[in-house]
Amino acid sequence: MYNHNIPIVQGYAITSQPQEPTAHAALQDHNGDNFNGYKGVPQPRKFNDVFFAVLFYAHLVAMACILPMAINSGDQAAGNNGVNFASIIYFVTVVSIVAVGISTVSLGFMMKFSNQLVKLALYFHIATSFAMMILLFMAGSIFGGCICALSFAVSICYARAVWNRIPFAAANLTTALSAVKANLGLAVVAYLFMFVGFGYSLAWTTISNAVLNTYPGMAFLLFLSFYWTHQVLSNTMHVTTAGVVGTWWFAPLEASSFCSQSIGDSLIRSTTYSFGSICFGSLIVALIQALRQLNQHLRGNDDAQILVCMIDCILACIEGIIEYFNKWAYIYVGLYGYNYLDAGRNVVTLFRNKGWTTIINDNLADMVLFMISVLIGLFTGLVGFIVASMDQNIFADLGFESSGGIGFIFGFFIGLILSSIMLGVVESAVSTCVVCFAESPAEFEQNHPELSLQMRDAWRSSWPAEYGSF
Repeated sequence: MYNHNIPIVQGYAITSQPQEPTAHAALQDHNGDNFNGYKGVPQPRKFNDVFFAVLFYAHLVAMACILPMAINSGDQAAGNNGVNFASIIYFVTVVSIVAVGISTVSLGFMMKFSNQLVKLALYFHIATSFAMMILLFMAGSIFGGCICALSFAVSICYARAVWNRIPFAAANLTTALSAVKANLGLAVVAYLFMFVGFGYSLAWTTISNAVLNTYPGMAFLLFLSFYWTHQVLSNTMHVTTAGVVGTWWFAPLEASSFCSQSIGDSLIRSTTYSFGSICFGSLIVALIQALRQLNQHLRGNDDAQILVCMIDCILACIEGIIEYFNKWAYIYVGLYGYNYLDAGRNVVTLFRNKGWTTIINDNLADMVLFMISVLIGLFTGLVGFIVASMDQNIFADLGFESSGGIGFIFGFFIGLILSSIMLGVVESAVSTCVVCFAESPAEFEQNHPELSLQMRDAWRSSWPAEYGSF
């Protein structure tokens, strides 16, 4: 029996002295794992959901076996066709350096002005809806304009409804940013996963071009492979971040450097013991995404447009629900080493027992991170415009006449993608901080008193009823 006040880091209890057994009897679930409904407990070192990890690796082996044949079949398209790759690599390198640099600097900026940025994000959301409404009406799209008008009205109502919750969202964002800044090596891991995903995308494109020409019926399996792999990479990073933030929360001395031990430990755990759980949840989402992709191919049939839209809407709702479940479940996977189903059930039970089901639906911090990503994208787009304008031949070999305009577009998307990777780590940290604050506010106050005071004051201001029973 564990004392539920023992700090738990990456699935293991950290104790400095013997602990008295808790008087609160833990509940037993069907697997015999102890969970009292208010705090997770460490799980033994074991490989969870092994079948799905084996299945994932088997599918990668199958793709690797197909790749050489796909490359051979595409030899006729080989050659650079006179494209100036050196100039393009220079362009991408310059824009990428700027994007990574600004993303890193933005962490400190967001910590200093978190409250103001949450408010600005709400205004940004309203302004974006309004701008889209005007543009669509000017373009003659009445239906699209009406949808954006409705979104504009809803955005205003939403801003008014959540305005009093801004302090807690800002405090939570500041806490998450502090954890990430203390462990910036997480960003290196995130970029590493990005390069792995990029490499797989290139291989997948080669394979799909060769296979679909001969076996078009394989489209679903190819789509499933693509989405499953990228889901696994994304969720592995999410679980790794959860483990590191958990260590920072309970044992800050082990998670307070660029390449802290907690980063390596959490990454190893995510790619070994918890990898099957990550593959399990990722497969469910990938199945829905692959079905949606197939459904998109039916849009060319004018007789089935309404049915296609209805199916896509249903699948999108299911996808959103599962991704939301995974977001919280994987935090418990990273913190305690639960298997996928137990992690999801336990974290939902925690929030229900705490009365936090409304609180976790707030996405104010996510709105800030999206706004920052867009702003960084716009800045790197400007850098891309300048670089491309200085050398008009960068994109000329690709058939583009306006190098400046193409430079802005490419620069914008490079900045958006790279900043989203960095800020995606922050997003995972924000969610982990919510779970840890729900479970272990005392440990937070002991290890990070200033941030704890800020969180408690914001909590009292934003959720006075819930604070009374905290």
